[in-house]
This record gives sequence, structure tokens and C-alpha cells, in this order.
Amino acid sequence: MKMKKMFTGLVLFGATLALVACGKAEDKKSTEEAPATTVETTVETTVEATAATWKDGIYTGKESDFDDKGWKVVHSITIEGGKITASKFDYEDKDGKLKSADEKLNETMKEKTGVSAKEAMEKLNADILTSQSADAEVVSGATSASSKFVESTKALLAAAEKGDTKEVTFTFSK
Repeated sequence: MKMKKMFTGLVLFGATLALVACGKAEDKKSTEEAPATTVETTVETTVEATAATWKDGIYTGKESDFDDKGWKVVHSITIEGGKITASKFDYEDKDGKLKSADEKLNETMKEKTGVSAKEAMEKLNADILTSQSADAEVVSGATSASSKFVESTKALLAAAEKGDTKEVTFTFSK
């Protein structure tokens, strides 16, 4: 008899626990959904306000000097219909070879940081098309490239606001 009461109590406790857990999951789910809608609305509003000021053209820039490893940033952004339609961010060496095309460097970087230079640059270039702004998500393992991407994007979009297609020179703090 005592065993039956204990078993019944355990079953009731388990059922109560399951109901409470299910209720919490729904509350959490509805809370998670609300901010996403707000963020999307904010991004769309920002995109419309900013994109209207960009003039169509191809805006390019290069870093003023090579870094300690012999690379400098090269970046171009294409604006069509007041929107960013292409971004090509990369590094080049003194011979004009691109970092994203250097297989050995990309393999080494991926082993050390978990992401290759090519992968990081592809993600950054894709982010700008989605966000339609200089706000790019920092790529883990490529923090310096992410920072330079944001700075060069801001400079190129400033040129796009003026319609100034002359090459921009980037100077980054060390």
C-alpha cells in the first residue's frame, strides 16, 4: 500500500514537472520571437533611409601601406539603384596576389583560428549585402580583418553618398 502511494506520488510529480517545463518552453519561445521582429523592422528602416542617399557607381579603396606581413586591404563596393549589390573585400601583396587565393596561408589560418581568410572575407562580403550597411558581424578568428572591413566599408559608403568614385585611401590604426 505504501509502495502504491509512493508510485502515485511520483507519477503526479512527473506529470506536474512535465507541464511546468512545457509551459516555460512556450514562454521562452514567444519571448525569443519578439526581439527578432523588432530587429528586422529597425534594419529595414535604416536600409531605406541610408540607401536613398547612395549614388550608383563602383567605389574602390586601398590601404595606404602594407602591414607587417606584407598585405594591404583592397575593397570595392558596387551601388545600383541606391543599394549595395556587390562587395569585394580582400588583401593583396606587393605583387597584387590576393590573400583569399593563397591556399597555403588559408590552410594555416584555418588550422590556427578555425576560419580561413577566404571564408572570413566571403562572410563579411555577404553580410554587407544583407545588412545594407557597414554593420558586419565580427568573424571569430578574423577580428582584425572584420575591423578593417567595417572601417573600409564606412569610408566607401561615405564616398557613395557624395557620388565620389575616386579611389579612397584607407589608413588603419595599428
